[in-house]
Amino acid sequence: MERLIVATIALGLVVDSRGGAFGQVAVNFLAWALLARLWLVSAPAQRPALLACLVYATAGEVFLSLAWGLYDYRLGNIPLFVPPGHVLLFYLGSRLATRLADGAEWWIAALALPVVAGLALAGRDTLGPFLYALFLACMALSASRKLYATMLVLSLAMELWGTWLGNWTWRSDVPWLGLVTANPPLAAGAFYAALDMLVVSTVAAWRRQSPASPILTPSTASHQAATCSARSSSR
Repeated sequence: MERLIVATIALGLVVDSRGGAFGQVAVNFLAWALLARLWLVSAPAQRPALLACLVYATAGEVFLSLAWGLYDYRLGNIPLFVPPGHVLLFYLGSRLATRLADGAEWWIAALALPVVAGLALAGRDTLGPFLYALFLACMALSASRKLYATMLVLSLAMELWGTWLGNWTWRSDVPWLGLVTANPPLAAGAFYAALDMLVVSTVAAWRRQSPASPILTPSTASHQAATCSARSSSR
């Protein structure tokens, strides 16, 4: 599954940007098919987290791209592969985070700080410090710090690949705030940390409403369910 996700994201973005009229259609089908497979192999207890992740990711795309206007996709739409892509990237991040050494999450956060500060002082990304502050707040409030650090790196890799290929472009002028941002901002992974916390809260609320439901009573830690992990699972 991990290899399939990496291939789908890496090659799918190439097909979307270079595949002509049917490229995006093919990637849409592939992303949803892979999400369907993830759904089928996931334990029933984890499916509410998958669904919540998908719903919040879709709403987030509508707000960030169409309403706020932080970035634009190349066809002016929200490609149908994007929402399931978020779920798939989160699953990949949740698996990679388990392999992160203890304390490495804080080293990742520390290494990102001078880059964020340098870009802001140079006037190239004044939105960056706000995104970095959101990232640190999520790190402080959640036990899923390794996941958030992993997603910071993983999402940056995807952002660099997607923006280089031209699948989407971050606007240099940030609407409403009078700030500027890079294409892409280094701390874009902060949005994934916020997404995780929304999913955690939603799954916890569902459990409180239906404490006896086997579907809503997973046997694993809540933050693993919230990261859309099929074990116990990009803008």
